[in-house]
Amino acid sequence: MRGWLITFAALAALIAVSLLLGAASLEGDGWLLLVSRIPRTMAALLAGAGLALAGVVVQQVVQNRLVEPSLTGAPEASMLGLLAVTLIAPGMAVAGKMLIAAACALVGMIGFLALAKRLPRDDAMLLPIVGIVYGGILGAIGIWFAWAEDLVQYLGAWRLGEFSGVMMGRYEWLWAIAALAGLLYLVADRITILGLGETQARSLGLNYRQTRALGLVVVSVITALVLVTVGAFPFVGLVAPNLVARWRGDNLRANLPMVAIGGGALLLGADVIGRAVRYPFEIPAATVIAVLGAGVFLWLLHAAPRARHG
Repeated sequence: MRGWLITFAALAALIAVSLLLGAASLEGDGWLLLVSRIPRTMAALLAGAGLALAGVVVQQVVQNRLVEPSLTGAPEASMLGLLAVTLIAPGMAVAGKMLIAAACALVGMIGFLALAKRLPRDDAMLLPIVGIVYGGILGAIGIWFAWAEDLVQYLGAWRLGEFSGVMMGRYEWLWAIAALAGLLYLVADRITILGLGETQARSLGLNYRQTRALGLVVVSVITALVLVTVGAFPFVGLVAPNLVARWRGDNLRANLPMVAIGGGALLLGADVIGRAVRYPFEIPAATVIAVLGAGVFLWLLHAAPRARHG
């Protein structure tokens, strides 16, 4: 109980800082708060929570805690889908773009899983490295197409996530993440069994293929929602689940709310840091989280062999 109180107090303080940062220097703060600051804060919380939960699902599917959505090629595959939409049907509604981006993210993750099956499981560091290479290849393809069609600026907006353009009416799709979080909580026990591997999961009566497909669809939809609305953010799905697991253990159902809160707080904190470091200018939240997340990722890579030998 004390841990929850401390967590909520820290989150409330972070939200207050986000809402009030720079307010003293602007006129019409009440209108600005309603139209810009509250949507921006909620967008960061929802995007971070969604990416953290997606990270949990991916880690259970591949049985590797060093993997997260941005290391599966899902964001790069989504960008390829969005590039195709921009070229073929630029006037398509946002809902259509999200569906296509989600479908492409799913295809990208299926390709990653096909690679994962061919890798030895005794080296936990090999899979994320392959994921980085795989995502890099898909990203390079996207950059080539964007350069050929003079769409590099569009691709850059999706690749570098930030919240400066979030306003009322431009982020509401992210609320779908709350519904997806509820769905994941309902099937949390199945996701836990999924992490035991196909053989053991089937022996416990789990429909392995159906549960895995559900998890991948949820991850794809979350990736598309975040990408289309605010862009891509690395490492959120890696840092939050690992830190919560090291603090609270491996009870997935009990940990999911804390993982969601941790992911939201992590991304909101990155946004606040980016706004405060060079105020009144901004550093994109994706840049901040990339620096912080890379440090945690290297720490996890260093700790993984020690934990295995221990």
